[in-house]
Amino acid sequence: MKKIVFLILIVFINTTSKAQQLHSSAFYELQAIIHNPSIAGVAENDVVGINYRTQWGNINGSPKTATMFGSFKLPSQKLGISSYVYSDKTGPTSRTGISVSVAKHIKLGSGNTLSLGIENRFQQFLLDQSKLTEYLGADPAIGNANKNVKYNAGFGISYTTKRLQLGVSVAQLLETKLDNYAGTLTRNQDARLYRHLYANGSYKINFDETVSMIPNFLLIYFPNGNAPTELNLGTRFKYEELCWLGLGVNISGNFNTNFGLNLSKKITIDYAFDFYNQPNLNFSYEAHELMLRFNL
Repeated sequence: MKKIVFLILIVFINTTSKAQQLHSSAFYELQAIIHNPSIAGVAENDVVGINYRTQWGNINGSPKTATMFGSFKLPSQKLGISSYVYSDKTGPTSRTGISVSVAKHIKLGSGNTLSLGIENRFQQFLLDQSKLTEYLGADPAIGNANKNVKYNAGFGISYTTKRLQLGVSVAQLLETKLDNYAGTLTRNQDARLYRHLYANGSYKINFDETVSMIPNFLLIYFPNGNAPTELNLGTRFKYEELCWLGLGVNISGNFNTNFGLNLSKKITIDYAFDFYNQPNLNFSYEAHELMLRFNL
């Protein structure tokens, strides 16, 4: 049974190795700095936060992701800076990284802002060969370099008003090669940090002085063609500055529900429950995500 579960994880890792390699979040609208560096420092308040996400909680070695993030504005320089540190583990693989972004804010009048941002990212990839050998036996195709530290870069542009935000960005621009396998491989066969293209947006609709709705979307396109385009759609219903309730769905048929509660003027706690349907693996799974934010 353990070998079956392990093989399922291997399938998952292999599927995502040429698909979405950067960690995802049900709170993509609230953590937009993770996929678009130009949004650094755009929000009204500086913010720091922590996030923890777990999937397939009843399976040993299931994906788990922890993130710490922050976004700050430097109004006198018309700049914003953001950073996040993350640890992502799935089966025999783990990724740890740090990202630092700088954004230039161009004021267009009436509270509107055009932002340009660049991202610098260092990531460490670790492959636990002992786990692979335990379950699958020795494999000479696995290289000796089971630990990789790689640099990558990204770029983004966004337009923000009091109600609207639209942005486009690219991550893993350099398509850095990993070194987990021995032998000679073609570019289409080797493991790389493939380029991700993003488009994001949100719009705030005020029903009255207390209730508002914020529809949002996140589009992810993979130019290498090895994965289908992802489209996430969601909306949040917000009641004053007290709480909010959200729903989301993507084109794969996965959906989530999420909510947030302001514990004080400075502290917000958010929770999301995702239900995923994976017909290729012939089973469904769920995810839980918890986030704590501090407005500075």
